[in-house]
Amino acid sequence: MNTSESVDVPDALTASYGKSDAGRAWLADLPAQVAEFLERWELRRDGEARSGMASLVLPVVRTDGTRAVLRFQLPTEETDAALVGLRTWNGDGAVQLIAHDRTGGVMLLERLDGARTLASVADDDTATAILAGLLRRLVAVPAPAGLRGLGDIAAGMLESTPGAVTALSDPVDRQHLRRWASVVADLAGEPGDRLLHWDLHHDNVLAGEREPWLAIDPEPLAGDPGFDLWPALDSRWEEIAATGRAHRVVRRRFDLLTEALGLDRERAAGWTLGRLLQNSLWDIEDGATALAPSQVTVAEAVLRR
Repeated sequence: MNTSESVDVPDALTASYGKSDAGRAWLADLPAQVAEFLERWELRRDGEARSGMASLVLPVVRTDGTRAVLRFQLPTEETDAALVGLRTWNGDGAVQLIAHDRTGGVMLLERLDGARTLASVADDDTATAILAGLLRRLVAVPAPAGLRGLGDIAAGMLESTPGAVTALSDPVDRQHLRRWASVVADLAGEPGDRLLHWDLHHDNVLAGEREPWLAIDPEPLAGDPGFDLWPALDSRWEEIAATGRAHRVVRRRFDLLTEALGLDRERAAGWTLGRLLQNSLWDIEDGATALAPSQVTVAEAVLRR
């Protein structure tokens, strides 16, 4: 392997994937994958690789001189869904997918400014309006066949709720969880059919050249757009909490988002409670015995708007 093509596996990826046989095998093969796809797609490295907990991203230059990034991630159902979503959006509000290898979970994507996220926009109304504009475009698209649907997710949440309630030590928390599940039960018969991003928060919106801002890292799902609001409501939570005006900020964001997307507010509030239910069930599965204060605050804010 040419030394210009070699790559060290970051510690963050080792921590994420080193606990399973499939993950360790993928990590061991990663340097060879980098070399293979640089050659296959005739790419030249253009900087140091970076990574999060799930993927390795390598800046590259194509033969025509355009800048791009190679993204490597362990092939999973979620990786495959991301490819489906990016192909479907075709750059409309989201990062452009240039090429991909579905089997290997490898994507060639347009280069965005990884150092400039929407979190760099200080004015909260401005940032929320930018995110809402992107989300409106994304959820305007019908979900393609084969994606996981919100109906199945809702059914799974309702099945898990009774057991999860018993794990909570505070009766008030138990009441919250039961109420959220009751709202989801009322909505579950009409789960929606839009193509959802599922994780559109401030740090998943990057500055670009083709457009000022574009969404990245989708976890596509078929469902109601109201289920897609929570990441934007929760973005930069520590900053929001520090102001002492968390309820007001969340209500303002909720109003801006629902207006921009043309959503029924009661229904959007209900699916936001569904998202809080999902998050809380995951926390309880990981050993939590109390609801996260931020989840309760968001619920209070959207219910008292």
